[in-house]
Amino acid sequence: MKNKRKWKVIGISFLGMILIGLAAFGYEYYKLQPKNHFTTVPVVSTGNKSEKKSLSEQVEIKEPIFNLLLIGSDQRKGQNVGHSDSMVLIHVDLNNHKYHAVSIPRDTRVHLEGYGYTKLTSVQYIMQATKGPQKGVEAAVSAVSEFMGIPINYYVETNYWGFQAMVDALGGIEMNVPFDVKLTHPWYQENLNKVISAGTHSFDGKMVTEVVHERYSLGNGEYGRQQLQEEALKGIAKKALDPGNITKLPSLVKSIPEFILATNMSTSDMLSLGLSAKDFDPEKQLVYSQMPGQGKKLYDDILKAHNYQLVIDQERIKDISSNFQ
Repeated sequence: MKNKRKWKVIGISFLGMILIGLAAFGYEYYKLQPKNHFTTVPVVSTGNKSEKKSLSEQVEIKEPIFNLLLIGSDQRKGQNVGHSDSMVLIHVDLNNHKYHAVSIPRDTRVHLEGYGYTKLTSVQYIMQATKGPQKGVEAAVSAVSEFMGIPINYYVETNYWGFQAMVDALGGIEMNVPFDVKLTHPWYQENLNKVISAGTHSFDGKMVTEVVHERYSLGNGEYGRQQLQEEALKGIAKKALDPGNITKLPSLVKSIPEFILATNMSTSDMLSLGLSAKDFDPEKQLVYSQMPGQGKKLYDDILKAHNYQLVIDQERIKDISSNFQ
């Protein structure tokens, strides 16, 4: 009788532990749901030069809707500074599972307070060199925010090596290459002048990095590279958010320090965003835009010389920005 009673107590205790574990998991999962998690968001920049916010300040939001800036730096291994080589601004609407994205050209003419007019790509570099990495990324975010006239809540910065690690962490991706790409400035010399034909390819991180870096051989230059970057991001999102990979999302998020240079998103922010975006279909849920402009040789107040800069039509900026409010 005593043994039976002992095993009964052990069984009840074990069942209790399981129930407590399930309850804790259920509570955590409940908290990660976007409507419960994203009740407040930070504001890195308001989009208004005269209105400054503390980076630690959180603002309440009624719906899980916010703006996220993805920054691709050309910072190389062992270096502490780099240029903002690519920027994609995303309006995230987790209520309706809709996403608006726009690529901001690296050569866009912007104004940097205290310095004057320069290229967008130079803002992060000069601020990193003079005030450190954190001030550099914050300045880049603010430059885009003020240029677009919209607030930016979150940012994620990586470089090409981090991008490569991210793709490899997923086990490679399927990527649509919309046109032939000749690698004229590869990171790896063995790929010099290699041609990637148009079509869908299975790429590891190394080759994705090579493809999204190319622009010199493309007929439409920087805009062609933006298209390649869009397709790579689609491939990454599809792979990471595939229903079969959702259970791997927490371990992927934990490995983020390996390929993220800077971000103000917490682990729980990323998990909530990832869980809410499962079954992501870019053809139905993503609207992607580019910002054509007029290339001009203008004076750069940082370099103290004339260089190629892109002047974006103000009406085009307003039209695209209306989707980010």
